[in-house]
This record gives sequence, C-alpha cells and structure tokens, in this order.
Amino acid sequence: MHNPRFIITILGLLLAGCASGSREEKVALDRVRQTGARLHPGPDRPALTTGASLADYLHYALLNHPQVEAAYDEWHAAALAIAPARALPDPKLTFQADIARSVTSLMPGLMFDVMAPGKRAAMAREAAAASEVAYRRYVTRMLETAAGVKKNWVDLTALEETLRLKRQMLSLKEEAIRFSHAEHVTMHAMGSLDQLTQLLNEAGRLRLEIANLEDERRALRAGFKAALGIAHDGPDPAWPECFAPPTAPTPDDDTFWRAVVAANPRLGEMRAMVEMSVAQVAVEQKARTPDFAAGLMADLKMNPVLWRPLAEMTLPVWRKKIAATIAAAQARHDAAVARLRTEELMVAADLARMTYMVREADRMVAYIDGTALPNLRQSYDTVAAAYGTGMTNFAMIPETQEMVLAMQVERVAALRDREKTLADLSLLVAGEVPAGAPLPARTAAATP
Repeated sequence: MHNPRFIITILGLLLAGCASGSREEKVALDRVRQTGARLHPGPDRPALTTGASLADYLHYALLNHPQVEAAYDEWHAAALAIAPARALPDPKLTFQADIARSVTSLMPGLMFDVMAPGKRAAMAREAAAASEVAYRRYVTRMLETAAGVKKNWVDLTALEETLRLKRQMLSLKEEAIRFSHAEHVTMHAMGSLDQLTQLLNEAGRLRLEIANLEDERRALRAGFKAALGIAHDGPDPAWPECFAPPTAPTPDDDTFWRAVVAANPRLGEMRAMVEMSVAQVAVEQKARTPDFAAGLMADLKMNPVLWRPLAEMTLPVWRKKIAATIAAAQARHDAAVARLRTEELMVAADLARMTYMVREADRMVAYIDGTALPNLRQSYDTVAAAYGTGMTNFAMIPETQEMVLAMQVERVAALRDREKTLADLSLLVAGEVPAGAPLPARTAAATP
C-alpha cells in the first residue's frame, strides 16, 4: 500500500474535511473566548462589602448568576457547532474477504463521503446564524439579570427608606399621644379623650404597617439574594440601604425609539432567527445536488496487489420530496419574519406604556417637590409660630410634621415605581437608561 496516488488521494480528502474555519466561525469563537474571560475571571471575582453601589451588585450578579452562565454555555456550544456543520462526514474503514476453503481475497479499504462544497458552506452559515441567535439570547439573559437586580435593589432600598419615615411618624404620633393624655388628665375634657382615642388607633395602625414592612423586608432580601445568584443556604450579601435614585428630566422622543429599534435584544434575536431561516432555505435548496462517496480497497492476497476503486452517488430524483422540503424551509422563514414584526409591535406597545408610567411618576415627584412639600413645610412653620404665640395647641405641631413625612413616603413610592419602570425600559435598549435619556412620546401631544 505504498502507491503515491493512493496516499495523495487520502491526504487531499482529509485536508478538504479539515479546512480552516470560515470568517463567521472565527468571529463567533473569538467573541465567546473574550466574553468567557470576563465571565470567568477566577480569583478576581468581586466581593460585596458594606457600602457597595448598585453597579457593584450588577457586576456581581452578571458574574455569578446561573442564568447568565447557562446562556453563555449554550452560546459556546452553538459556536463550537459551526465546525462540525462545515466538516466532511467521518471517513469509514471497509473490509471485504472472499472465503472458500481458505481466504482467497482480503481487501481492507477506506471510504469517504464527499459533500458538495456549496452545501457544506450553506450548513456552516446556518450553524453560524444559530450561534448568533444563541448570542442574542445570552445578551437577553444578561439584561434580564441586571434588570432583576436593579428592581430588587430599588424595592429593598425604598422599603428601608419607607421604614425610616414610618418610624419617625410613629415617634411623632407617640409624642402627640403623650400630650393629649396629659391634656385629658389635667382638663378632663371629653374632646381630648376622643382625640386621644383617635391618636391611639392611628399609632396602632402605624405599628401594624411597620411590622408588615419588616416582614416584607425578609421576603425582599430573599428575592434580592436570588437575583444576585446566591443560593438560599449561601451567605447573605451586604444589604443595600441607601435609596438615592437619580431624578432626571425626560424630554425627547424619536431618539429613544431609534435606539430601541437598533439595540433591543429580543428584536436582535428575532432578526438572527430570520437570518438562520434564510440559511436553512439555502441548505434545503442544495438537496437537488447529489452527494458522492469515494474509496479505495486493496486485495492483499494478490501479488501484485489488486486495487479496487469505489464510487457512489446519491440520486435526488424525488422531486416532490425536495420541493416539499424547500417549501417547508421557506414557510419557516416566513414565520420568522412574521414573529419579528409581531415583536416590533409588542415592543412599541411596551415602550408607550412604560414611558407613560415614567412620565406619570415624574409629574408626581415634581408635584411633591414643587408644591406639596413646600406648602406643608410652610404650614408647619405657621403652626410652630402660632404655638409660640399661644394661638394653637402643641398637638398641631407633630400632626403637621407627620403630614410632611407622609408626603415623603408618597415621594419614595413614586420614585420606586419610576426606577423599576426604567429597569424594564433598560431591557428595550440593551442597557441602563442613562440619566437624562430621551424618552419617547410617539405623538407631540404626549410630550410632557
């Protein structure tokens, strides 16, 4: 078996099956490796300490959440599948022998399935498109994880701020109760007894609200821990406490909409699925092209050695089957295009709803900061001055202070709703909505 033509044939077929990867494959693998180096930094993983910022929590979650890791592994697997898709099928060893009273011929051989280069290239493009779909899903999972962390962070820090304000309200209520009780004891007035009863009921309700908030804090901490990717029995992170979300104006409209169309991860995934369906159509269209198999056997019992070349070719004669296969691939392409249009409609509707909610919260915060709180503080100053001159009793002072605190609780609630909506909006634009980012109002009348 030292024939040089035989050796050249084998080497040529092996090299054809192990040709260098396509540009799409190299780009996909390079992107996977670069992302993997950031996703698995080894001993340099961040730790959460007291005073950690929201950015620290986001960084921690993206490096530790199993949802992100699973999406990365699926993307990695899809990128690695490009090489098998473009490669030739494995060669096959063959063996044949003729046996009568003894072995009269002994013919080992080697067989190769030779696929048309255009079909292999189309299959590689389909696998590359599938890798792009997996990458878009990975991006979506990262954004979902980040949005989940931010919403849980907002809920937890807003609850801490609400608890602080409620405790101040309870302290003021207890102070008013002590004054009303002393007034009732000294004056023996029925009116002061009614007022005392009302204050006691209100204080009891505040204690109930505080107890419910403290119970809710345990549930929110469990949700925040899960959003960070920490197991239930894992160590608790440093809990965030400072509620200080930015309050930026929300002008502009079309710029944000263009950013959504360009960067929305779900739309990107749908577009990648359309490209994959195009590649699938191209693969199925290659079904009209026959495939080949070639091999060579040698009879080792003969002298000189007898060489037996082998060749096979498929006959794609079932035209109806081929036409149905191509039509099915085209139908899947049309379905992918329709799903993309459907997703665009849903994104537009979600965008309009979310930006309305942000503008509504902005108007509430502006009303509280610009009208309600200044008026209440002015009322408090007036009551304090009147008490100094003896024109009113002391009970009016903590009551007015409590009204200021209640309005601050409403402000916290409005900011919490605003920030959670902005976290959902970040999913539409593949990242955080920056301070002062233009929010879309699809018509001029909708602009605040």
